[in-house]
Amino acid sequence: MNPRRVLLIRHAESTWNAAGRWQGWGDPPLSARGRAQAAALAEQLVPEGIVHLVSSDLARAAQTARLLGEAFGIAPELDARLRERDLGRWSGLEEAEILAAFPDELIRFRAREPGVRPGGGESRDEFCARVAPALIAIAKRAQTENLAIVTHLGVIRLIAPELRPGNAEVVAVDHARLLTLASDP
Repeated sequence: MNPRRVLLIRHAESTWNAAGRWQGWGDPPLSARGRAQAAALAEQLVPEGIVHLVSSDLARAAQTARLLGEAFGIAPELDARLRERDLGRWSGLEEAEILAAFPDELIRFRAREPGVRPGGGESRDEFCARVAPALIAIAKRAQTENLAIVTHLGVIRLIAPELRPGNAEVVAVDHARLLTLASDP
């Protein structure tokens, strides 16, 4: 792994992913499939020489990170700033339920309107303001360390909006891109 790159890892499948539920700050554990995904990913990433692992503190990410860390021989550092966007009352609902109860809000959310607060949760601006300092600190470490971040789709899309990685998928980004996008998402 090039030390000037950061591996962004979307957490493995949670029980709510499997059920088609929106998660936000909901805290479901990994599903059996998710645990298997994390184990397979760990085996794949061992040769990368990751020496530092940072993770969201939500169960689905933290469990993924712990399984990876066991394979790498390191303990993950948990950081609540790397949580998914807070979706308020949407958390735990299926998309059809959100569409039925919050149709206008869902349209505005999908249009990426910065001020919309899905389910009364975080606006995009609030989400960015929370995540950016963590990404900046991590990017500075990436100048000298091989590191990985286990986080959520929303956080990854702040950095690389064109991507939509699946559960337990990895996106490699240059630490400079992380710094740039974190300071002006």
